Amino acid sequence: MAALETPYAQEPECAPLPPFNPDSAAQKVRLAEDAWNSRDPERVVGVYTDDTQWRNRAEFPQGRDAVQAFLQRKWARELEYRLIKELWACDGHRLAVRFAYEWRDDSGQWYRSYGNENWEFTDEGLMRRRFASINDLPIQADARLFFWPLGRRPDEHPGLSELGL
Repeated sequence: MAALETPYAQEPECAPLPPFNPDSAAQKVRLAEDAWNSRDPERVVGVYTDDTQWRNRAEFPQGRDAVQAFLQRKWARELEYRLIKELWACDGHRLAVRFAYEWRDDSGQWYRSYGNENWEFTDEGLMRRRFASINDLPIQADARLFFWPLGRRPDEHPGLSELGL
């Protein structure tokens, strides 16, 4: 089955399609942020190719099933996860994205994780490659900046640049 015929390519998160310009790239990044903030591994993997290649810290999942298992483990460990992504650069089928997210572990320790991602897309808007570099900073609960109900970040909540991150 061709990638365009998969049910995943019909998902709203697959649009807009490459080649990207700054506006369509920013829209793509916000849709990805929204999906990740759902903490629904099945929803998130829907925008990746069957043979997607990832690099995430010390893990290198390949394929949609491996990515889904990775996300299930991630969100079982990273509680109260809230993420903000921001477009850094775009060029055709590739985007550079920076992000920060806050979460706590099961002992109550809060973290802010900072990172950069490089994304590559197919013509159908599915992500073929995701390479992430991430650093975790332990923070006190009173240092948190991401306050909204779990799920999609409200449009009025500041982004990374507005927060000085």
